[in-house]
Amino acid sequence: MKYFLALLFYRIIFFVLLPLLLFVLVIRSKNHPEYRQRLFERLGFINNNFKKKGIVIHAASVGEVIALKAFIEKLLDSQPNTPITVTTFTPTGSAQVEKLFSDRVQHCYLPIDCFICTWLFLSRLKPKAIVFMETELWPNLIAQSKNSGSKLLLVNGRLSTKSMTSYKKLAWLITPSLQAFDQILTQSQINQNNFLALGGHTLRCELSGNLKFDISITPAIVSKQKELASFIQRDKKLWVVASTHPGDETIILNTFKQVYQQHPELLLVIVPRHPERFNDVAQLSIDAGFNTCKRSENKAIQATTDVWILDTLGELMPMCALATIVTMGGSFSHIGGHNPLEPALFAKPVIVGPDMNNFIEVMEQLTAAQGIVQIKNANELTQHLTDLLLDSTKAEIIGKNAHAVVLQNQGASDRTLAHLNRIIGE
Repeated sequence: MKYFLALLFYRIIFFVLLPLLLFVLVIRSKNHPEYRQRLFERLGFINNNFKKKGIVIHAASVGEVIALKAFIEKLLDSQPNTPITVTTFTPTGSAQVEKLFSDRVQHCYLPIDCFICTWLFLSRLKPKAIVFMETELWPNLIAQSKNSGSKLLLVNGRLSTKSMTSYKKLAWLITPSLQAFDQILTQSQINQNNFLALGGHTLRCELSGNLKFDISITPAIVSKQKELASFIQRDKKLWVVASTHPGDETIILNTFKQVYQQHPELLLVIVPRHPERFNDVAQLSIDAGFNTCKRSENKAIQATTDVWILDTLGELMPMCALATIVTMGGSFSHIGGHNPLEPALFAKPVIVGPDMNNFIEVMEQLTAAQGIVQIKNANELTQHLTDLLLDSTKAEIIGKNAHAVVLQNQGASDRTLAHLNRIIGE
């Protein structure tokens, strides 16, 4: 009874806040116009031509889409006649789905977790199964899906010990949501223990490994790598700083100013995490006194170019392939870092800041294998960057160690597919 009252309260709150949530999307669209497009999908009005009674897979943004790629490819191969619908929240995630899968999957935004919106979404698709990822727990959608008979699978489950405090405060709503899942597959034993501590069913919660290890070098990546290489002079070394957030660029540009004096052959490539910041980051570089070029200008890098802003979508992994050294953004503040496995796939040495809380288990494995450099504070960045630029053998060993970790941990996609087939009776 307590759960039903909690769910009712949750539904009322979301219904009341619905206009505000839409207003926030419109405000955000000021710098990112895609957020005001396809608003009807966020209300649950999806394409009438979408096929029903298939499988819905939710990948919130770009990183989740990439992590799920191998799993979705295997699902498409094993069930060619089953409609697969991939949903996202962000426009960049949407663009990534279109790029990777084109018309092989149905795609739309996942609606806001308001009772009416999710009811419209479910009534249109009538999915036989819905796959959520990591910590994507939407109580209303989960409850409605369970009541309608859809099987529920949480994959790549991630629930850090740090975030347990917050979730326990909402246990009256989160615990019943977890117990609604037919299967919860976790990245690691620590995550599995946390899901169980929060109320997950013992027999339905299993360790399957991290889907983010199941990445591969595709022909499309190789093709894009060659395209990007054609813009860069061969004598250039590349310091690629991936997925930067506000504050990261100041640290990076200050470091580059010091290192550049000893290594004028070094080209700094900055890849902002959010497209709406592309122009702002370029201006930061210009204001810092660097000769700056943007990828969207489609111009070859000149000998005098200091900084290249990768202001395009879907080119981070190919750029990692060209890098001499990679640094992950979001690791110098409280963002929690971003996926270091993508540069590791190309055996590149990676430097990260002190905050990699989003990848605790991955960091433990990379650190144990001596496959990553983690600094304690931003002041150490100059020293370690210079060290790796001067000692190419050391940089190569770190990269190879990281690559070995990636290969040793692959296989989660196959295990996840086996669990999905089991719960839907395929």
